[in-house]
Amino acid sequence: MDLSYADRLYTAEQTRALDRSAIDGHRVPGITLMSRAAHATFDAMLDLWPEPEQVQVLCGTGNNGGDGFLIADLALKRGIPVVVYQLGDAAKISGDALLARQQAEANGVDIQPFEDTQLIPLGIVVDAMLGTGLGGDVRGPYVEAIETVNAVGVPVVAVDIPSGLCADTGRVLGCAVVADLTVTFIGMKRGLFTAAAPDYVGELQFDDLMVPPEIYLQVDAGVFGLDVAELLETLPHRPANAHKGMYGTVLVVGGDYGMAGAAALAAEAALRCGAGLVQVATRPEHVSALVARAPEVMPIGVESGDNLAPMLAAADVIVVGPGLGQSDWSRILAQAALASGKPLVLDADVLNLLAAGELTLIGTDHILTPHPGEAARLLDCANAEVQHDRFASARALQEKLGGVVVLKGNGTLITGTGPIMLSDYGNPGMASGGMGDVLSGVIGSFVAQGLEFDEAAALGVCLHGAAADLAAEDGMHGLLASDLMPWLRELLE
Repeated sequence: MDLSYADRLYTAEQTRALDRSAIDGHRVPGITLMSRAAHATFDAMLDLWPEPEQVQVLCGTGNNGGDGFLIADLALKRGIPVVVYQLGDAAKISGDALLARQQAEANGVDIQPFEDTQLIPLGIVVDAMLGTGLGGDVRGPYVEAIETVNAVGVPVVAVDIPSGLCADTGRVLGCAVVADLTVTFIGMKRGLFTAAAPDYVGELQFDDLMVPPEIYLQVDAGVFGLDVAELLETLPHRPANAHKGMYGTVLVVGGDYGMAGAAALAAEAALRCGAGLVQVATRPEHVSALVARAPEVMPIGVESGDNLAPMLAAADVIVVGPGLGQSDWSRILAQAALASGKPLVLDADVLNLLAAGELTLIGTDHILTPHPGEAARLLDCANAEVQHDRFASARALQEKLGGVVVLKGNGTLITGTGPIMLSDYGNPGMASGGMGDVLSGVIGSFVAQGLEFDEAAALGVCLHGAAADLAAEDGMHGLLASDLMPWLRELLE
C-alpha cells in the first residue's frame, strides 16, 4: 500500500530528530523555528477567538516555554493585555528559550512566577508548560498549574501538545491539560490520535514551520495516518459486464443461541460493501430470522463440521466470530474454519477461544480484530497494559499471531509486517453492541473483492468509522450498529 509522507505520525524523539535536521543540516536557526511556532499558534487562536480580552500564558523552562514567551510578545504587540506565569526555576532557561524570554521582557511583557496564582476567568489561556519532553508523570507545581488551567473556564490553547499528555502513546501522565485547540509543529505526534488523547487535544491544527521537505525523508516514522478518500481509490472499478461471481463469496460463521443478530449484522455489512454472495453458517433455529432481516443473505443451519464443509469450500473468505459463543458447537465450527486454509477475518469469541488455547492459528492468511479486552487476553496481560502503549501492543499481537491485526479503540491501529496504520475516524456513539460485527463483515467483504489483507483492513476500519461519524450527525446517543448500513453505501459511491 502506498502511504504518503504527509500522513506520517512521529514519536517525540523522531520529531526532535526532524527539528535537529532542520537546524543542523539546513541551517534554520532554532529561534526562527520558535518564532514561526509562536506565529502559527497566535494566528490559529485568533482565528477561533478574534478579540480576546486578555491572554494568560503559562511557560515552562524548555523550548515549549520559549514558544509561549513569543506568543505573549505577539499579543502585547497586538495591544492585547497579556501576562506570563513562569513555572520552574527561570535560571534554568537556556538557549533559544532564553532568547525568547529576553525578547519578551525587553518588549515589556509582564512575567510573574506562577506559585499560587489563580488564573482570571477571562480571555484565553495558553499552555506552554511541558511540551513533548515529559518522561514520567507530572510532578510539583505543574500538577497545580494543570488543575488551575482545567478549572479556569475559558478557552485553552496548547502549544505543540497539551501538557501532561504522552506524545508517543496518548496516555495521560498523571494529569493533563484539557485544551480547546492544540497547534502542533514540524511532525504530527502519533500520541495525539489514540488512547485518551482526543479528550484532551480539542481542535487539532498542524504547521510544518516551513522546514525543508527533505528532512522528512531522513526519519522513518513507522506509523501513518489513514485517509478514507484515498483508500476508496483502491477499490477496483466495476465494469458494465460485472456479475456477482467477480466479487467473491463471504461466509460468516457464528450466531449461537441468543446471538443471531451478530451474525446477521456481519452478513448484511458484507453485502452492503459489495460482496457478491454472503452465506451464514449458524444454528438451524436462526435461519428464518436471518432471511427475514436480509433475504439476500444465504443462511444454512449447521450442527457439525461436516455440515460446514461445503460452505467452507465455496467461500473466498471466512468471517469467524460474530455471535459465535464458546460452546462445543462454537469450537467445532471454529476449528473447521481455521483448518480450511481459506483467508480468515477473526473477531469476538473466536479470539477468546484462541486466547484460552482451545484453537490454533495455521499460517498467516488472517485478519484479527480485537478490542483492548480481547487483546489483553491474547497477550496474557491486563487491559491497562494494552492501553498503556497501544502501538507496542498492536505490534506484539502481530508478532505473536501473524497476519494483520486491527487493534480497535480510540485511534484504531492496523498492523501487518509494514508500518502501523492509524484511523482516527469514529466517535463515542459507537460504544454499543454490534459495531464490531459490522466491522468484521466490512473487512471480509473487501477481502472477498480482492484487496490485499492490509488494504482490506485499512479501508474497512476507516469506512466503518466514517460511516459512524455520518450516522452520528443526528446525535451519538442511541446510535445503533445497523444505522451504519446506509452510510457505508453512501461513502462507497
